[in-house]
Amino acid sequence: MPSKTSSRRSSAGNGYPDDPYGYDSYGQEPPRGGEYGRSGKSGGHNLKPKKKKKVHSPLWAKLVMALGAIVTLVGFGGVAAAKSLMGDLTSSIETGSVAEDGAKVETQDARTALKGPIDILMLGLDTRDGWAANTSRADTIIILHIPATHDQAYLISIPRDAEVAIPSWKKANYNGTAHDKINAAYYFGSQHNQGWQGGAGLMKKTVEQLTGLKFDGVVVIDFNGFKNVIQAMGGVYMCVEKDTWSSHYIKNKKGEPQYYSYNGDHKLSNSWIHKAGCRNMAAWEALDFSRQRYGLPNSDYDRQKHQQQLLKSMAKKATSAGVITNPVKLSELIKAAGASLKMDTNGVPLDDFIFTLKSLAGSDLIALKTNAGTYAKSDFGTGEGITQGTQDMFKAASEDRLGDFITDNPEYLIPDKTAQ
Repeated sequence: MPSKTSSRRSSAGNGYPDDPYGYDSYGQEPPRGGEYGRSGKSGGHNLKPKKKKKVHSPLWAKLVMALGAIVTLVGFGGVAAAKSLMGDLTSSIETGSVAEDGAKVETQDARTALKGPIDILMLGLDTRDGWAANTSRADTIIILHIPATHDQAYLISIPRDAEVAIPSWKKANYNGTAHDKINAAYYFGSQHNQGWQGGAGLMKKTVEQLTGLKFDGVVVIDFNGFKNVIQAMGGVYMCVEKDTWSSHYIKNKKGEPQYYSYNGDHKLSNSWIHKAGCRNMAAWEALDFSRQRYGLPNSDYDRQKHQQQLLKSMAKKATSAGVITNPVKLSELIKAAGASLKMDTNGVPLDDFIFTLKSLAGSDLIALKTNAGTYAKSDFGTGEGITQGTQDMFKAASEDRLGDFITDNPEYLIPDKTAQ
């Protein structure tokens, strides 16, 4: 079926239609199961593929800390084994530069470059088989801040609908806009064959402008390989605060979970229910639970909290005895992890970059919530605003004093729900 197009021009004057995912702009979402759906509403950068049975997948940039935890195996397997496993990992990771000018960053002395505080931008992409390379969206945006002491790490999720200024990106022929939903930045940067490097580059520039941080690296996570990572771990331990119905799974006649594409905010009579309680979850269950927001009291903020819980659980599981002492499982995990990642380490050798994270186990991860976990209306449109308190948190991160900020503002802290 041919795509529908539009002659409507962008209000930002950059040549892009106002709704890059609506039928009236860049055409339909690639089909799943041979079905096309309706277009839905148009206008605005909500970056939601428009079809009745769409795939609405907030994906999770939750792997970097697990990688750092994995390489603690150096002390267990000896130097030769460590080099072999690190080789498996680094050879699987796609690397590149997200610099706007396209210049290749000269290799730095890692012993110097990785001293002091470290800030990494982690992006989770909604990318599926059959989708065009330039239609990905950054559905998860997480800042990983490691203080100069390198003894803990902070995770800050930025709401994907946060309405912010998006700067220009010349290589993608994008002139910028005064305010737009932040997850549009990846899409615009990836146009004109700029791919993940252009998308991540413009997102990096946008988040740096918003927060005042300067990132030492960028990591892009691909959903298609992410499930394999959790499967290689043998599942992860997760806690469900209240019964949560799934937008993507139903209970079939046998009482088993069955994938049902996407039914939006409409709970079905046979929607799969993630029951309250703590347990080891299979990959499909952990990923699906982390995607849910409908029916939860704080909507997207609860989803962000569950995404961060998944990251912490993965980091803990990666360093558990059942993984690091099992050569077969460990090898499978490392290869699956590497295949899920794309990275820009800003010139630092990849193995040194990853080894810097090796001492940060899951218990050292401190999850923080923007806007203290409550919705803030944007002054500009339909997106979400950023409160003064959140701006203060960003400033504290840029000055490496997040610990003091949390002491004074404990409402921004997400309690650890993964303790066993």
